[in-house]
Amino acid sequence: MADFPLLIEPEELAPHLGSEHLLIIDVCSADNYKTHHIPGAVHIPPAELQSGEKPAPGKIPDKRRLDALFSAAGLSAGKHVVVYDDEGGGWAGRLIWTLDVLGHNQYSYINGGLHAWLSSGLPVTTDLPTCAASEFNGGWNEAVIAEAVDVLDAIDDDEQAIWDARSPQEYSGEKIVAKRGGHIPGAINIDWLELMDRNRQLRLVDLNRLQSQLDELGLSKDKTIITHCQTHHRSGLSYLAMKILGYPKIKGYHGSWSEWGNRDDTPIVTGNQPD
Repeated sequence: MADFPLLIEPEELAPHLGSEHLLIIDVCSADNYKTHHIPGAVHIPPAELQSGEKPAPGKIPDKRRLDALFSAAGLSAGKHVVVYDDEGGGWAGRLIWTLDVLGHNQYSYINGGLHAWLSSGLPVTTDLPTCAASEFNGGWNEAVIAEAVDVLDAIDDDEQAIWDARSPQEYSGEKIVAKRGGHIPGAINIDWLELMDRNRQLRLVDLNRLQSQLDELGLSKDKTIITHCQTHHRSGLSYLAMKILGYPKIKGYHGSWSEWGNRDDTPIVTGNQPD
């Protein structure tokens, strides 16, 4: 099997369709999967990657549930996962973060996902794959999970930084989708939508420019970066982008704003400035 890069173009994957070493995972909408998907791709509904329990539905499900999910998909230690979605990388990034938690580090993301695949004229199908279930038993890597206490510790720590991937309106507190609106003190706002190139079928933007932007804003590789949004779905893309850029210390705050904004004891700042 080819040694696949983390970020793979559709044309790079196409010759390897059907390889027994690959597990292609589709985290598109159910309708898109039924309409057209990459041949052999196994569908995992995006909601299965979150616990769904209020007030913080984005928290990661327990290990038993995730082991069952990936066993049903046919994941095993020797499989290289290739993941894609239909929205520019949020759900794909969330899945990759989940694999990091479970200790499965062999994976690639199709740049641009389904949109780029279709634009490239590559084959799609409506056929459902014959998927041999496995007995996947993952680990549990808490180093990539941020809890509220970790975020609190990061606020005044010069060696850590917080990336808020929500919209500017949510960040400022103009748009409130929890009990309280605003942002975590010191958090840097880069909307996840800014990471997608809409002129290139939602592929990632130029990575050199993105790195320069992150450095200028204080989200540099020498720090531990905690990323979040409302439910750690949109921030799946910021997590993925940092993985691709080679950041060594990244955490996903899985409670995200649905937890932080619904608590009464968490510090919150409003307005367009971090502090």
